[in-house]
Amino acid sequence: MAQPRYTRIDNRRPSSNYCSTVTVVVFVALCLVGIWMMTSSSVGPAQSFDEVSLDNKDGIKKQMTPPPAEEGNNGQKSEDASGETPNEDKKGDGDGSLPKEDESSSRQENQEEEKKEESTPSGETKTETQGGEDKKDDSKSENGDGGGDSDEKKDLKDNPDEDNPDTNEKKTKPETEDNESGEDGENQKQFESDNGEKRSSDDDKETKTGNEDTETKTDKENTGTNVDVQVEQEGQPKNETSGDLSPPGAQLELLNETTTQNGSFSTQATESKNEKEAQKGSGDKLDYKWALCNTTAGPDYIPCLDNVKAIRSLPSTKHYEHRERHCPDSPPTCLVPLPEGYKRPIEWPKSREKIWYTNVPHTKLAEYKGHQNWVKVTGEYLTFPGGGTQFKHGALHYIDFIQESVPAIAWGNRSRVILDVGCGVASFGGFLFDRDVITMSLAPKDEHEAQVQFALERGIPAISAVMGTTRLPFPGRVFDIVHCARCRVPWHIEGGKLLLELNRVLRPGGFFVWSATPVYQKKTEDVEIWKAMSELIKKMCWELVSINKDTINGVGVATYRKPTSNECYTKRSEPQPPICADSDDPNASWKVPLQACMHTAPEDKTQRGSQWPEQWPARLEKPPFWLSSSQTGVYGKAAPEDFSADYEHWKRVVTKSYLKGLGINWASVRNVMDMRAVYGGFAAALRDLKVWVMNVVPIDSPDTLAIIYERGLFGIYHDWCESFSTYPRSYDLLHADHLFSKLKQRCNLTAVIAEVDRVLRPEGKLIVRDDAETIQEVEAMVKAMKWEVRMTYSKEKEGLLAVQKSFWRPNEVETLTYAIA
Repeated sequence: MAQPRYTRIDNRRPSSNYCSTVTVVVFVALCLVGIWMMTSSSVGPAQSFDEVSLDNKDGIKKQMTPPPAEEGNNGQKSEDASGETPNEDKKGDGDGSLPKEDESSSRQENQEEEKKEESTPSGETKTETQGGEDKKDDSKSENGDGGGDSDEKKDLKDNPDEDNPDTNEKKTKPETEDNESGEDGENQKQFESDNGEKRSSDDDKETKTGNEDTETKTDKENTGTNVDVQVEQEGQPKNETSGDLSPPGAQLELLNETTTQNGSFSTQATESKNEKEAQKGSGDKLDYKWALCNTTAGPDYIPCLDNVKAIRSLPSTKHYEHRERHCPDSPPTCLVPLPEGYKRPIEWPKSREKIWYTNVPHTKLAEYKGHQNWVKVTGEYLTFPGGGTQFKHGALHYIDFIQESVPAIAWGNRSRVILDVGCGVASFGGFLFDRDVITMSLAPKDEHEAQVQFALERGIPAISAVMGTTRLPFPGRVFDIVHCARCRVPWHIEGGKLLLELNRVLRPGGFFVWSATPVYQKKTEDVEIWKAMSELIKKMCWELVSINKDTINGVGVATYRKPTSNECYTKRSEPQPPICADSDDPNASWKVPLQACMHTAPEDKTQRGSQWPEQWPARLEKPPFWLSSSQTGVYGKAAPEDFSADYEHWKRVVTKSYLKGLGINWASVRNVMDMRAVYGGFAAALRDLKVWVMNVVPIDSPDTLAIIYERGLFGIYHDWCESFSTYPRSYDLLHADHLFSKLKQRCNLTAVIAEVDRVLRPEGKLIVRDDAETIQEVEAMVKAMKWEVRMTYSKEKEGLLAVQKSFWRPNEVETLTYAIA
């Protein structure tokens, strides 16, 4: 039998002889008042934890039907196998009923509670009135709407998102199970299921101290904020079985580890009411209005590649300057339109074989290259037979032929990260996934219409880039293999400047695989190119390892190996191409002009490039050998420990939060971008999923991109004040860890979010980890675009936001004159 929660404060037993009519009437009236007070509020202490759970479950949609009641054991929750809301001694929202054992005693308690409403230190009746009596009944849900998030939830209810691939999952997704903190999510479910009427058994038996009550009351009065506050005192130990809302240490580490230089920061138990209301108010006052971009490129608009005005003013296009980046002075803040009839992309691996024609409605490449098995129009699909100009009978056969010719290549072991220059529709990279190899495919936005767009729609990594006048946006000595299948790049001209750029990014001991027509055809032009290339490669000290002809595909493949020492360079009869100056940093590549020189191989055995990395997959988890304990890492620890701590951190975050707590159907996720990668820990933690991750290292962040390559991942340098070199609707998920708060100090944050919208596919997800103020700004912006907020969580000035892009496009139009042909 459950014990009554409250007792009479005078310790007197009620008189059994007092039966006057007046007393009976008063008794009944007080009972009715007590019942009304309980039914007027369906939630316990109002906390923005409600925001976490509600945003997490069912995609922030309200659930009006209460689950069936089931008696528990002393009020402790009993969670079913599917992770649904735990069933215990409870009733549906708003019914104001109590378990039968407590019903009679509660009537007596209500008499006393009416009298001592203003003085009871921990009375929940008063708390419920404060937290919820001003709410309308139709705003209540099983999760319990706290005062701090009612406006947000009402707004989301009025603006539901379009159909999305996670609809079914959201209906069955457990509430904040393992969400950021598994314990925190469980405690939140306890509060929500109890409707503020009943807490866990430990809380039923304990009486809070005066100090705790004072702090709790202060926090309850400050419910009009998105920043979470702790109910308990900061230093008080946490009870795993109670309704304690304080996240465990792992939660604090999860939020804080990436926010400061040394990986730690001071915490606060509470913030003043004025500060919190001012912070929330500043976000609520922001009014964002979006317009549709009017450009010649239309749905395929890439701001830095479609700047018609800048391209027309170029003095020369001899070096493909017109295919390079020419970003507008002010990045656009409008939204790119969708192609007519756009559909949810086909999921991997089926997408490798076919995509929706309406998503990339271009037929020029199919008409031009259809006979070469690049791409074909097949009904409502664009299909990819798996071949290409150089491997008409299948990419896998071609891939295996390369390894048969040079066994040392060892796909997926020694060779893991590949650069494919002039990739076409990237079938080579698409089928290398079957060999546990990732490929950075690049091709210019040229007359081969939408080839990179085809690749990305298929779920294959690719960027729009050209080898023109500047270096590629990668560090030096990072790719295990560089591949060129009939890429039509004039490697030998101007002192071999373009081939020397490949030499810069190729790892010592790495291979250059060239299967262009000069290798196997005897036309006059091909013979001349072969002769010039042979002379240049000999001067570069590359070794011709193999030259073989594939009889099935009818193509020849020449494979060269870059030297691992400088011995050959010193023995050359003439110093051409010249050795780069010692001051020339091979890792400097953001808008750095190309030079016709060679960087020497590192001779110090402690330097990167002096040894080949660990075999895959061991290289993913082990700190690179050249990271020294004398170096200080990004988070303030010794570099190897910093690397390992980052990896463990992201494994924990992905496992406990991202995979289970955000309502994301990861089966629908293929193309992922980490907008601010540090060591690549986030990408490494996703290794077992069928996804690939583009790790972006901002140019104003610590230069850790070489570490990412060393562990068998890939990435690129970028300045987020400019547009990314990819087509619209390229990625299924974007991840921004403490990025936007830094960008808004030097960039137009509205333009950055417009770029996020451009890059992200409809129904794609954005996960933001940042300070609470920035989280609120971003949330206000995406809400104005009718995006669906899946989760918003904030604590100690740190926050997490998970949102899903909608199909919505604005009616207002903004013409970008510089992008009109």
